[in-house]
Amino acid sequence: MRELTTDALLDAVRAWVEIESPTNDAAGVNRVADHAEALLRSFGATIERTPGRDGFGDILIGRVPGEVNGPGLLLLGHMDTVHQRGSFGFRREDDRAYGPGIYDMKGGNAMAVAALQHLHATGRRPRLPVSVMMIPDEEVGSPSSRAAIEAEALRHRAVLVVEPSGDGGRFTVARHGIARWHIRTIGRPAHAGAYHAAGRSAVREMAHHILALEALTDHPRNFYVNIGIIHGGTHENMVPAECSAICYALVPTAVEDAELRAAIHALPQHDADVRTEITPGLGRPPFVKSPAIQALYDHAAALAAECGLPSAGERVAGGGSDGNFTGALGVPTLDGLGVIGGGPHTREEYIELRCLVPRTRMLARLFATMGPGVAGL
Repeated sequence: MRELTTDALLDAVRAWVEIESPTNDAAGVNRVADHAEALLRSFGATIERTPGRDGFGDILIGRVPGEVNGPGLLLLGHMDTVHQRGSFGFRREDDRAYGPGIYDMKGGNAMAVAALQHLHATGRRPRLPVSVMMIPDEEVGSPSSRAAIEAEALRHRAVLVVEPSGDGGRFTVARHGIARWHIRTIGRPAHAGAYHAAGRSAVREMAHHILALEALTDHPRNFYVNIGIIHGGTHENMVPAECSAICYALVPTAVEDAELRAAIHALPQHDADVRTEITPGLGRPPFVKSPAIQALYDHAAALAAECGLPSAGERVAGGGSDGNFTGALGVPTLDGLGVIGGGPHTREEYIELRCLVPRTRMLARLFATMGPGVAGL
């Protein structure tokens, strides 16, 4: 892509968006991987593709050589969306474009690959080698790809994540973590009328646990504990023998994560005849801004201003991304470098067309300039 124009970039975005790829559709996700692989091969990237497992699509890595050898930049994106097939289609209205996954995060993927295409078309290379890593299962917590993400991150100097920019164009310098716990109580069934005293209610025991855990919520600390799913009992005239619940929590730092873990494992037994089982679920560790991340942000913000669309500032994001894994490892990670828009996970998901050229130009400049002695590298 020699010339960066809004129409050309929107066509590139549309090509990604019109390949529908809900996480649970491995074939659809792999069609996105096919598209990305063809684009990466077109400008000389070498391809590594790991077959999917556990019902998920493949992991795709395209390695682009740089002017300087050695550890380089890891660019992270995900190919899956939350939208089931046929939910809605691509459309352009005035200064916006809509489509499944266009904001989260196919728009960012398209811009990042276009930035690398642009460097190639104009006879340039990234300063450092760039590994473009596309993930198949981010929207469900990256269960099949987390280990691969972490292993790749440790081989690189820094990580760039093209998840969407937040709050009108802010780059993400830190993310809160997400913790999930599965709770199950096992009591004793009995007829609720004739033999009520013989029963031991799993639902009542769970109710005590819910109150104790949700009481940990501390809004000023951005520490939120929510029991969002509960299943218990089988009939209204039976003392419920089993109950299950899922605890979902936003944990801004490792302190809150440890606090929740301790509380979960210290839940008191209110009924001696009811047993509680605790199982950890999928989560994402928090990561905080470091001096290295600040250096990445300062460099990216300066380039964004040069390219005509300044960053709206930095932010700490509440939603998770694969950047949580890399940032928590201590690998400098700058997130939220993708499109500006809104409506994630809705049928009104959109991007603002004004961001396409300047944000793609900024990504190209990041690839071309980030090297030893620049941005803290």
